[in-house]
Amino acid sequence: MHWIAPAKINIFLRVLNKRADGYHNIFSLMQKVTLCDELVFSPRPKGIILNCSGINLPTNNENLVVCAARAIFDYCKYSGGMEITLHKKIPVTAGLGGGSSDAATTLMALNKICSLKLRKNELIKIGAKIGADVPFFIFGNEALASGIGDKLKHLRNLPKLDIILVKPPLELSTKMVYENLNLRLTRGKNNYSIPRILDLSDIVHVLHNDLESVSLQIYPELADLKKVLLRHGALGALMSGSGPTVFGIFRNGKEAKQALEVIEKELSDQYLLFLAKSL
Repeated sequence: MHWIAPAKINIFLRVLNKRADGYHNIFSLMQKVTLCDELVFSPRPKGIILNCSGINLPTNNENLVVCAARAIFDYCKYSGGMEITLHKKIPVTAGLGGGSSDAATTLMALNKICSLKLRKNELIKIGAKIGADVPFFIFGNEALASGIGDKLKHLRNLPKLDIILVKPPLELSTKMVYENLNLRLTRGKNNYSIPRILDLSDIVHVLHNDLESVSLQIYPELADLKKVLLRHGALGALMSGSGPTVFGIFRNGKEAKQALEVIEKELSDQYLLFLAKSL
């Protein structure tokens, strides 16, 4: 049984404040895109086995797929087992939510395959304990996220996006980025209205990421990466999540494809480039 786990981008991400529990309250517009991992589920009498292809990842409780499988089986007191094969295509620690998406897909897949009959709100509740982004991937293709990312609301009829994703050969820890964020720069901005988005120009207008300033201090070359995308026709460019992946939004798929072909020649082989659309 094959399931896909899409990546996401943050069209905007505002960090409002730090909570007593150490998490941060955010306000973000999140959008799934067509870059996906693939998971294959094979029932077995007992136990959870994870195999990974495409990249060397932990296959124990350090992997959110295993955490999710254990969590839903424990919640439902399910005695059976599952062998899961993860075909990894979304770059790791990239700001694209790949691990959270894998966990969410695991929850939804096991709920159906094992006939656990949990409602979506129950899956979201389980997912919230695994990771802050997991509820979004269960919720839908797009969402306005608040709280720590667990309060979700649809923003319907968003324009379809043609994008290029560029993952540079850099590493950024989400924890480190948040710890180095100067919240004084975002204070006084805790009340945001829901934006009115009708077309691509509205999307470009709201592009913003509070975490980008931290990542640019660590890796100034991320600013150059945005300039590359803009120089080759992107209407707007932004870092997604805590980075370091940068995405550019293009007028249509043809322009995005043409830009990708040129940018691939301009950047070294260490950069990972993907053509994608919004879901």
